[in-house]
Amino acid sequence: MARLAPVTLLAAGLLAACTPAGAEQLRPYTVVGDAIPASLTGTNGDATRGRALVVERSSTCILCHSGPFPEQAFQGDLAPNLSGSGARWSEGQLRLRLVDASHLNAATIMPSYYRVDGLTRVGNSWRGKPILSAEQIEDIVAYLVTLRN
Repeated sequence: MARLAPVTLLAAGLLAACTPAGAEQLRPYTVVGDAIPASLTGTNGDATRGRALVVERSSTCILCHSGPFPEQAFQGDLAPNLSGSGARWSEGQLRLRLVDASHLNAATIMPSYYRVDGLTRVGNSWRGKPILSAEQIEDIVAYLVTLRN
């Protein structure tokens, strides 16, 4: 058994080395049916910041989705139009779709924005950390629920 200890220590060291410095600790959440009813942060997000994130190309939202974003000439058409999101889905349903859409559809092309486990095709810069922070998820949810038409 003493011979296994260095291997165990090496594995632990490699695991630690693979976790990016400053990676956000994922906050726990509970899925209830097809939703995550409770805020990841315990507070409401900011809809203005959420809209800015949605239209920002680095968030990838409008690479696949289109919506009420007249200032964006090029919007995606691979995924549902975000117009009317707040009428189609509840806050909790939107939250789950952002956190881990594969929970609802294993074949989805939508990234899991707040999940790090069990993912196989992840760029090196994103390994071990979520694409969006809990605060960013809540900001986007706060914006999407305002889209009623």
